Amino acid sequence: MIKDVILYLEHDKSRDGVRDYAISLAEAFNAHLTGVAFADSTNSLISLMAEFSSVRIADLLTTEQEVARNAIERFEAAVKGRHLSVEHRLVMQSAVGALTKFSAMARRYDLSVIMQSGDEKCFNNDKIIESTLLESGRPILVVPYIQTKELNLDRIVCCWDGSRAAARAINDAIPLLKKSKAVELLIAANGTTAEEQVNHGVEISSHLNRHGISIDVEIVQAEDIDVTNIILSRVADTSVSMIVIGGYGHSRLREFVLGGVTRGLLATMTVPVLISH
Repeated sequence: MIKDVILYLEHDKSRDGVRDYAISLAEAFNAHLTGVAFADSTNSLISLMAEFSSVRIADLLTTEQEVARNAIERFEAAVKGRHLSVEHRLVMQSAVGALTKFSAMARRYDLSVIMQSGDEKCFNNDKIIESTLLESGRPILVVPYIQTKELNLDRIVCCWDGSRAAARAINDAIPLLKKSKAVELLIAANGTTAEEQVNHGVEISSHLNRHGISIDVEIVQAEDIDVTNIILSRVADTSVSMIVIGGYGHSRLREFVLGGVTRGLLATMTVPVLISH
């Protein structure tokens, strides 16, 4: 069940597509939606202390608080008049910083919605995505920065390799899969593990069938092409509206390290991606 959704609100108005997508998702599931905006400069201000005066730092903080409030105001305007349970939170400052704070908040929700980093990293959300994925214990839905349409569940592709992360992602996606018109299990088979992967695919398909979800299984040989390109090619060829994938990675020395497929997909995605770790 998806009944409680948290949204990472963007400061820049040009990126409000994620807000509209999250609203449509909450409406589809009759879920409560919490929009969170951060004006938390704790970490960045520390790095600026030696370079800027206290007056300059105060001006920067005031500006950040203003744009965060504007994001809240746009969120409130967007949900006004809708039959939707909503609330907003403005985080002015926290001792742990936005990354840790949002990840901790996300633990109390069914799903987090975050926008992909912008073109050429002009709006860099990589760290908030990685932190929430690896530290919240909850699934996240990453929305492309080019997204203009609301929630579309016509065709969902679930990437399957028999791993723990893939199993977790597919299980977390069940509420979405039940509403989808078509669900595909995509298996990238390679070499000696191909037969085993196919058998696992049959088993997970049977599991989903018992949930009332009909599955089409697509097996693609992985030789000579990487998994990220296989997924993206499948999206382009079959008009996929969402991808479900297990997120691989770990936290190490306060840095978050994602696996190659996860990082590659997040950099090149053209449709929303649900990821679980």
